[in-house]
Amino acid sequence: MRSIWRTLDPGILRGIALVCLSVGAIGVSYGAIAVTKGFPLWFPVLSALVVLAGASEFLFVGIIAAGGNPITAVLVGLLVNARHLPYGLALPPGVVRPGWQRFLATHLMNDESVVLALAEPDLPRQRAAYWTCGLGMLVCWPAGALVGALAGNFVHDTDALGLDAMFPAVILALILPAMKDLGVRHAALGGCVIALVSVPFTPPGLPELLALGAVALKLLPTRDDRTPRPEEAAP
Repeated sequence: MRSIWRTLDPGILRGIALVCLSVGAIGVSYGAIAVTKGFPLWFPVLSALVVLAGASEFLFVGIIAAGGNPITAVLVGLLVNARHLPYGLALPPGVVRPGWQRFLATHLMNDESVVLALAEPDLPRQRAAYWTCGLGMLVCWPAGALVGALAGNFVHDTDALGLDAMFPAVILALILPAMKDLGVRHAALGGCVIALVSVPFTPPGLPELLALGAVALKLLPTRDDRTPRPEEAAP
């Protein structure tokens, strides 16, 4: 682990700090919502440590609070977390080493750690970003949930805080550099269309999974791909 810390530079640290602070703030909203919906104080903290997946935890609390079946809530949470399958395939070999680290890395896998890892140019920095962000989330998400749970008795309208907007804002900021690629833009826009169209007809969490089908657009040749390079055009 010492070699991982040596590879961190100010740019990586700033990005990880921003993500962890944002996730901690969202955790405050999650803890407050869980307590105001009737869950005991320990529940959001324990689920934040064990599940460590904000979207599925929010869905579970929402379904139970609406009178849904706990089994249904668990299945919906698992369906949302199925996005981790392509995440694992997207990580370059070597980011996660075999052995006990693989089990811990699986628990730490989340949207932010994968995005930050893929944004780095080489394997050492990818490994550093993944592990540091994942461990930071393991601290900040439960800590935020604890703060929110403690404050839940005093905050009656958690939606008024607007903390839930921080999560998509951070993810958008992280993926903007990748939008320079025309194929990535096509895939992102296609995924947005699929998700928006399917929202009225599918249960929560499924539109995001269906949107992954737009990745096929990235495989289509773009104008830049079809334009011959100077050395190829020369006789």
